[in-house]
Amino acid sequence: MSAQQVTRAVGAAALIGCSLAATGAAAEGHGLDLAGETVEFVIPFSESGGSAKWANFYAPLLSEALPGNPTVVVRFMPGAGSTQGANWFQEQTYEDGTVIFGTSGSTQFPYLLNDPRVRYEYGDWHVVLASGTGGVAYLPADLAERFDGDADDLQGIDFIYGSQGATRLDLVPLLAWEMLGMSVEPIFGIKGRGDGRLMFERGEANIDYQTSSSYLSGVVPLVENGQAVPMMTWGALDADGNIVRDPTFPDIPTFKEVCEATEGCETSGDAWDAWKAFFIAGFPAQKMVFLPKGAPEEAIATYSAAFDAVLAREDFAELSESTLGIYPQMTGDLAEATLEQGTNVPDEAKTFVTNWLADRYGVTLN
Repeated sequence: MSAQQVTRAVGAAALIGCSLAATGAAAEGHGLDLAGETVEFVIPFSESGGSAKWANFYAPLLSEALPGNPTVVVRFMPGAGSTQGANWFQEQTYEDGTVIFGTSGSTQFPYLLNDPRVRYEYGDWHVVLASGTGGVAYLPADLAERFDGDADDLQGIDFIYGSQGATRLDLVPLLAWEMLGMSVEPIFGIKGRGDGRLMFERGEANIDYQTSSSYLSGVVPLVENGQAVPMMTWGALDADGNIVRDPTFPDIPTFKEVCEATEGCETSGDAWDAWKAFFIAGFPAQKMVFLPKGAPEEAIATYSAAFDAVLAREDFAELSESTLGIYPQMTGDLAEATLEQGTNVPDEAKTFVTNWLADRYGVTLN
């Protein structure tokens, strides 16, 4: 499937929502019986970030949908920006269907950039769910007074940002802020984006971004009490691959809009092309659930059907909107297409980002 076809598929999924799931087979009847079992849903991040909220949202619903109604327990395995947990999962082989793994864009980016710490191969795993998401950058109230839709008056301010690492999903905001001419100094080494939010709350950082689920639960209260003000979203993709406003936050401008309004920021050229390529790999294709290598078709079909059943629930849209936001949730062929989209970027974008990482942060990937 071409990149354009993938983009169209994901865009179509966003428009029709979870109605696709109604055509999926029920989880029963695929032969895998998990009665009395405990399924470990392993997340390679801390319990404070968006991946934790995503996994904790799905875990009880998946328990209800799987044959035998096993207990689904979320297990956190943070370290090295998720590569530690992903390397662990690579060593697992399928046994009885009681281990599944959840990834994020921060797992995909080191893979895309040939980070030497990566010892995992997405091609060995079996995707059973793919979730799109968005992200929101925000400022403290005093600095937000200087933001009026462009970043011109934010240039010259020394910003501090709590970061998991420049080769993780954080490269999307870091590159965006640099394109806007802002001076943002990352403090590397936090275990999850939730830890970055806590730095912001404590006044140790004066700029932050969160994926949609964490923003909804952790930052909206800060906005409501006047401690934080949204700056921009990364946007969403329409069916033609254009960046449009995020459907979960339609009143917040996108980075593309802010860039177009900011002197010196261009929405064309090498930097923009690289930013957009990694945005697409990291957000419309943001989170995925996998079975380990060696999983038989029976297990893949069982889990895919269970997630289909979750998505087909009459109350799913209501439940997910308040927790995850309004984004496509995909199984089957759409999940496979999303995996392809999230683990491939043009060589030109890789080269640009690799050179940028070396020049800006002294990060060499060889």
